[in-house]
Amino acid sequence: MLKLVERERPEPGMGQILVRVHAAGVNPVDALNRQSGVFVGPPPFVLGWDVSGTVEVVGVGVTLYQPGDAVFALLPFPHGHGAYAQYVVAPTRVFVRKPAALSHVQAAALPLAGLTAWQALVDTARIGAGSRVLITAPAGGVGHLAVQIAKAVGAHVIGLVNPTTAGYVTSLGADEVIDYTTTDFRESMSDADVVFDMIGHDYPEKALEVLKPGGTLVSTLLQSLPAVAGVARDRGIQLAGLFVEADQLGLTALADLVTRGALSPTVAAVFPLEQAAQAQSVRSGPGKTVLTVG
Repeated sequence: MLKLVERERPEPGMGQILVRVHAAGVNPVDALNRQSGVFVGPPPFVLGWDVSGTVEVVGVGVTLYQPGDAVFALLPFPHGHGAYAQYVVAPTRVFVRKPAALSHVQAAALPLAGLTAWQALVDTARIGAGSRVLITAPAGGVGHLAVQIAKAVGAHVIGLVNPTTAGYVTSLGADEVIDYTTTDFRESMSDADVVFDMIGHDYPEKALEVLKPGGTLVSTLLQSLPAVAGVARDRGIQLAGLFVEADQLGLTALADLVTRGALSPTVAAVFPLEQAAQAQSVRSGPGKTVLTVG
């Protein structure tokens, strides 16, 4: 159960800042930890890793920020949770200045999902101009940012869509879309440099059939990769299971893309903090769900 309770305001230690939270992103991992406590241990705990707000107090030795600065961050994942609150304390260098082009709600939709996409495509797969990239869930929280990031670095982007998301994914910049409800993508494409999979099941096996030798399959579902490791090795394909990390450099790169007009997070739904449980259970369409903190 999620319950709204009163706690004492935390105080920043050396190398930390206290941030007044204006918005917190909602991610599937929040519900996972609510149910299992896999990363956060037994209750009581405060969920949430995506945060956008203003600096309230700076700790000893902090020179990057001053009270009043607007910042956003992925709190140290997976153990540095606590964004579902009015205030949060975290290390200074997980934060980045919030781009003026983003509201706090939009900024809170970006860190975890955006860094997952950035670390998968840019850091791991090293895509660049001309790379052919297949994204298996391009309308989701991670996927819609992955499409834009891939386009920003010059890749040719192919998205697997259903009829209701095809137009949206095309509007994000995808060069091609394949309707998975009518078409087996293995029959309509080949020679991909990278497949970014967020579905699992039999998709890794299928992805190996469209990747060229030397290509890369990146997945956020690490448990889906061991079953295809032998085939991937035989075909000269790299497998990479990604576990996102807090990353000031990566988040700065995402902020730069926002400022350039090349990246914009979609906010599917907004709930007040008091309705955090409902926010975790409602699927509201493409993009991300965000909590506002009064």
